[in-house]
Amino acid sequence: MKRIRFEADGTVSIHVGKVEIGQGIVTALAQIAAEELDLPIERIRMLPASTADSPDEGVTSGSLSIQDGGKSLRAACAEFKANKPSSEYRVVGKNAARLDLPGKIAGKPSYVQDLVLPGMLFGRVVRPPRSFTKLLSLDSTVKNATVVRDGNFVGVLAEREEDAIAAAAQLKAKATWSDGPRVPEDFHGWLKEHVAERLAAKEQPDPAAKARAKKTLKAEYRKQFVAHASIGPSCAVARMQGGKLEVWSHTQGIYGLRKDLAKVLSMKDDDIIVTHAEGAGCYGHNGADDVALDAALLARAANGRPVKLQWMRDDEFAWEPYGVAMAVEMEAGLDAEGRIVSWKHDLFSNGHTHRPGRADKVTLTAAAHLAQPLPIADATDPPLPAGGANRNAIPAYDFPDLHVMQYYVREMPVRSSSLRSLGGYANVFAIESFMDELASAAGIDPVAFRLNHLKDPRARAVIEAAAEKSNWRAWKRPEGRGHGIAYARYKNIGAYCAVVAEVEAGHELKVTRLVAAADVGLMVNPDGVANQLEGGCIQATSWTLKEEVRPGTTASWEDYPILRFSEVPPVEVHLLKNDHPSLGAGECTMGPVAAAIANALHDALGVRARELPLTPERITKAMG
Repeated sequence: MKRIRFEADGTVSIHVGKVEIGQGIVTALAQIAAEELDLPIERIRMLPASTADSPDEGVTSGSLSIQDGGKSLRAACAEFKANKPSSEYRVVGKNAARLDLPGKIAGKPSYVQDLVLPGMLFGRVVRPPRSFTKLLSLDSTVKNATVVRDGNFVGVLAEREEDAIAAAAQLKAKATWSDGPRVPEDFHGWLKEHVAERLAAKEQPDPAAKARAKKTLKAEYRKQFVAHASIGPSCAVARMQGGKLEVWSHTQGIYGLRKDLAKVLSMKDDDIIVTHAEGAGCYGHNGADDVALDAALLARAANGRPVKLQWMRDDEFAWEPYGVAMAVEMEAGLDAEGRIVSWKHDLFSNGHTHRPGRADKVTLTAAAHLAQPLPIADATDPPLPAGGANRNAIPAYDFPDLHVMQYYVREMPVRSSSLRSLGGYANVFAIESFMDELASAAGIDPVAFRLNHLKDPRARAVIEAAAEKSNWRAWKRPEGRGHGIAYARYKNIGAYCAVVAEVEAGHELKVTRLVAAADVGLMVNPDGVANQLEGGCIQATSWTLKEEVRPGTTASWEDYPILRFSEVPPVEVHLLKNDHPSLGAGECTMGPVAAAIANALHDALGVRARELPLTPERITKAMG
């Protein structure tokens, strides 16, 4: 249960287990508390999540903070006040200014990178830009810094940050490592050759329906590795005193991190306090947990002084877990009326979850580099309906004959984990691109084709709203321009979202407009919901047009371009209002945006590009 404390000054302090990662969740949770306690939001004090006094609410992920965390907070606050019906809400459902933004905009210390403790030392780690099996040689002669080594783990401590940076660079330049496994050039082919398990996500055979097929289509879609690419590299502060460890981290799961830290450091859980401190925005499992262990290992050598350790940009690109590369094979049959009578979806992927605290083995990078190394857990997947690799692989349409199969790859040459929408991005890209290919084969408008296969009124409503607001039916196609639509219900149980993309296909593919319609049930903060959808549309556009990690070689922004401000398309968000239970909005746009852009490209040039990102080189290759 949430911890709620009434203060003498008339404010209410609330400890929650969900954390702020730039998505505005603290503001929305404060609105819920204010509503249920019948107080103005200005009297609600939301305190940072900490294992010392916050409830264990798992990980802040999966667009579940309002759906689950908000629900439990509402119930806890209702213990103090009688429930009010939603028709009488005065705070929930209204726009509220973000509680976290004033300080950030004013340049006040807001992030873990800003944290300063008395007597603090500065640390850096020393690793190569690729996986390795052993540190072969190291010249430990450096100026103004102390070298800390435990087996293959190497770091430096210094009184000044610039000295730590210089010492780490000096050590890295002279050190040699033995190579670890390399990522194959044809990684998607490699995936198909290394399947460990065949897992049925959905088996719904209907031989009679399948027999009605008059035309069969097949296609394969691919997605490359994607980085979290936070503007600020991962950072943590740690202090070891009297057998107790304190860690300040921008982790998304304070309790899971504490569990893995305890295992690696041979400590009791209760001897470790992990407190959340904001970092650069990140939707998924980046390097925040790994850098926390790095900081703790250096803190052991700091004689009780706190240590701030931040990765460098090349550390972040080389060592954060990536968003998973996937391959998806599709096959479907159309009957004489142009209806889908059979559907087959085969996906090839490793697990999408490698977060700490979820397995018997640890997941933190440095654990494998110590003199007494710990075995690292394999990436796994949450079970359906949320799913991981198979998230959104079961189509949201009404098909009679249906087969969805996951081909799971366990051992990987590169580390990957959760990134915004997990497998939903690749699966929806494949499904919704294939829906357009089938619509074309049937000679039916893409919007009408989707509606022909949907009974859910909420699903139909978002598609119709996106089509209407984008002026779909009156679209006039200028030369080199096109529009496309895509739809999904996130996780098949979450928010409904349809997106129309308009593009201009010149030397590079440019997105000129995005129109998103969404149904997230009861909106706590409508402006916050719109912000989430707008941000999701922009990030998905960046992934779809530009982003691709090449493990072992991606080290800087020059190697990993992201969408520039000048390239951000206008985004229109239309929210369907109702009083259904609240659904998370943070990830529902990702797959629909990718497919809508690809479908718009086909509309513009007649080119079907099936591999992300849609770079000029891949579009040219698709041309033949």
